[in-house]
Amino acid sequence: MTNTDKNLFLLDAMALIYRAHFAFSKNPRINSKGMNTGAVLGFTNAVVDVLNREKPSHMAVAYDTSEPTFRHHRFPQYKANRDKQPEDIQIAIPITKNILRAFNIPVLELDGFEADDVIGTIAKKAARTGYTVYMMTPDKDYGQLVEDCIFLYKPAYMGNAIDILGVKEVTEKFNITHVDQVRDMLGLQGDAVDNIPGIPGIGAKTASKLLKEFGSVEAIVENADRLKGKQKELVKEFGQQGILSKELATIKIDVPVDFNEDELLCDGADKDKLKEIFLELEFRSLSKRVLGEELQTPTTTGQLGIFDSTKEDQKQEMPVGNRKDITTVKHNYQLVDTPEKRRKLIELLEKQPLFCFDTETDSLDALHAQLVGYAFSVKPAEAYYVSLPENPDENHKIALEFKNILENKESVKVGQNLKYDIMVLKKYGIEVAPPYFDTMLAHYLIDPETRHNMDVMAENYLNYQPVSITSLIGKKGSSQGNMRDVPVEQVAEYAGEDADITLQLKNIFAPDLTKLQLDKLYYEVEVPLIQVLASMEYEGVKIDKASLKEISQELSVDIKELEKEIYEVAGEQFNIASPKQLGEIMFDKLKLIDNPKLTKTGQYATGEEVLSRLAEEHLIAKKILNIRELQKLKSTYVDALPKLISQYDGRIHTSYNQAVTSTGRLSSTNPNLQNIPIKTEKGREVRKAFVPRDENHILMAADYSQVELRVMAAFSQDESMIDAFKNGRDIHATTASKIFKVPLEEVQADMRRKAKTANFGIIYGVSSFGLAQQLSISRSEASEIIKAYFQEFPAVKEYMDRVIREAREKEYVETILGRRRYLRDINSRNNTLRGYAERNAINAPIQGTAADIIKVAMVNIFEWLQLENMRSKMILQVHDELIFDVHKEEQEAVKAKVEELMKNAIPLSVPMEVSAGFGNNWLEAH
Repeated sequence: MTNTDKNLFLLDAMALIYRAHFAFSKNPRINSKGMNTGAVLGFTNAVVDVLNREKPSHMAVAYDTSEPTFRHHRFPQYKANRDKQPEDIQIAIPITKNILRAFNIPVLELDGFEADDVIGTIAKKAARTGYTVYMMTPDKDYGQLVEDCIFLYKPAYMGNAIDILGVKEVTEKFNITHVDQVRDMLGLQGDAVDNIPGIPGIGAKTASKLLKEFGSVEAIVENADRLKGKQKELVKEFGQQGILSKELATIKIDVPVDFNEDELLCDGADKDKLKEIFLELEFRSLSKRVLGEELQTPTTTGQLGIFDSTKEDQKQEMPVGNRKDITTVKHNYQLVDTPEKRRKLIELLEKQPLFCFDTETDSLDALHAQLVGYAFSVKPAEAYYVSLPENPDENHKIALEFKNILENKESVKVGQNLKYDIMVLKKYGIEVAPPYFDTMLAHYLIDPETRHNMDVMAENYLNYQPVSITSLIGKKGSSQGNMRDVPVEQVAEYAGEDADITLQLKNIFAPDLTKLQLDKLYYEVEVPLIQVLASMEYEGVKIDKASLKEISQELSVDIKELEKEIYEVAGEQFNIASPKQLGEIMFDKLKLIDNPKLTKTGQYATGEEVLSRLAEEHLIAKKILNIRELQKLKSTYVDALPKLISQYDGRIHTSYNQAVTSTGRLSSTNPNLQNIPIKTEKGREVRKAFVPRDENHILMAADYSQVELRVMAAFSQDESMIDAFKNGRDIHATTASKIFKVPLEEVQADMRRKAKTANFGIIYGVSSFGLAQQLSISRSEASEIIKAYFQEFPAVKEYMDRVIREAREKEYVETILGRRRYLRDINSRNNTLRGYAERNAINAPIQGTAADIIKVAMVNIFEWLQLENMRSKMILQVHDELIFDVHKEEQEAVKAKVEELMKNAIPLSVPMEVSAGFGNNWLEAH
């Protein structure tokens, strides 16, 4: 920024509010009243950021009004293609104005003009009186206003840093001679967002070239005869439209508004007003940042959308008051540090039908963690902390005193993320026995798309702020790494509180599960799965390091060879990893396409989407995709896997996340096994490194065949699909035969490929545009495929329509076991948000039911393996596939039973098919 005592910031409110709204659209910020506060929060954060970062001396924020402007009168179609303003933005606008008034920041608006006209006029007037002006907006059109003392200030967004554009930057960005030509660029190109037509066939590069030759739109039109071919025809036919477009894109700088510098002076906020607004909106973090204090806020009652706040019989009182914490709530947390106290605690726990427990450890890695202590709670506000010594022998001995309590099959064990505690205690020879109640999983089913962290749930449901771990061990400590250094009395308070709060959350969540009819899914699937996943993680899988080393060397050779080939096609060496240099090679030097797509920073876009579209016709794009794939494979898996081998037992132990995906699918981390590429030969090679534990074992992979399509067939009851599955026909060839209207035996490979993409695309609610991109075909051909698909499978279309219709009524959809996916935007007037929700409405029941099926299968298989005392172990789950370390003497029995249990996990009207195979590595077995 330019150093001056007179800095004026002018903010375009609508641009910033819309940007904030869409930034939060996939992860809405909902308060306890059911209000989506994302747009307000994002906008307010932008205001606070600029106040703190730039410390402007003067500031104002301009809004559009609802009245038509001179542009609408001049061109009635102006902005006619825009969606109706989203309801959440309509609600947000007056709130943002109130926030600005509380900050003592003027709100500027004038009927008949847009915010950019008001900003343009004020900016020019202020610059003439010695101000340095910054127009804060993501809108590129403001570039036409830039001059020596007026700058375009583009706020940080989605990983992009703040960008301040002066005359030099604007002219370079648009590739023009002077900033006034921004208007001409927009006149020639048009602007789809504002429905400014421009001149057809003229993109950014052509517009820049013409302006360098002729200077303005008017001059181009006047000299149309000097142009050639199609360009000449278009300019002659649409020249006046281009001149009109320039007029529409011109920001007025003579709006009847005054620049009163005293009114725009930044002289501090009214903190009482801000506090009142932030309290109402429940902006806790923002309040702490702006006001230096955390506010009293209401608690929530669970998933927003379960209760309709407009129905009186569903309203609940939200307790409002100062947030409670350990210093304000009466509690009794006792330190248990003698044999006598431990004996009494054990006697107490033996009598309890239910108790909450938590392990305190010295590491987040369950396999390497040593117990620091146990915490137990049997009723609210009471807890007991058993301190364990650091000496391994004594530590182990005292830990085992609670073995019978934890292995008692009659008492319910309550915990938060019980899988971790179960795995820690396995090393101590303690098998924590069900029944369980896990608060994290309960909340995951009740409110799947929000956070399930205990601290957050305590704040939301109990109006309680737990002790922060960093307050105990300091900000530099890992989350539990230095617990041994904390006085045991403090650890007792912290650990006791964890157990107490978890028990209180259980008492809230258990009735909610029943109310939402989630008991069966919770108690029969998710809770039993805890033990299954703990066992799988504990077992781990053996990795052949020599095999990975060999693959790594082969990949290095392949990558070097690809680099040479890319340089040959490019005609020079360059940094392949640099998007900037790659874009210049592909589009400036090789000129692969006209009008290539640009990123927000003005560079050529060279992402996977762009390269995939070019790969079929251009060799360099295909090779770039190939080299990126090999580099990712090498760094993410081949070279990374050996580093993840545990010193504990020499195996890799992935962590399965049971409460992350909103569809119910499991995910995995360290390593993420779900993303190992399987479509390419090199990707599949990685599976060769996964091997049996010893010479007495062999790997078995059991894989569901097209489970989601079978679920779709069962849900839709489409006779053609059901018949194909029941008779074992190739569903993709059958689909191709129907939509391309050829006999089954005459289906060609390309037809089957398109049908396969359509089959899976339909499940995900694919549009004709999306299908066209996936298949690299025209949009019209894609539309014909979808149309033919629904003609041949009418029940599928009826099912999809019915699901969306029911979702609009309930605002959620369900799987076969009642797993819910909430769709708060399903009735939005905004096409983008509504379309996204409709696709989820179609997909979530199918993908979620597929998740239910494999989870049930896993639970049943695990129980059978235990019941029969089998030496074989289930060790991995990847998508629709289960991998087993099978003892060679048990091969036949395990294969037959696993196939049976997987096929019959959840009976449907369509048969499930499972293929199981054995091998000396995962690749062979698959």
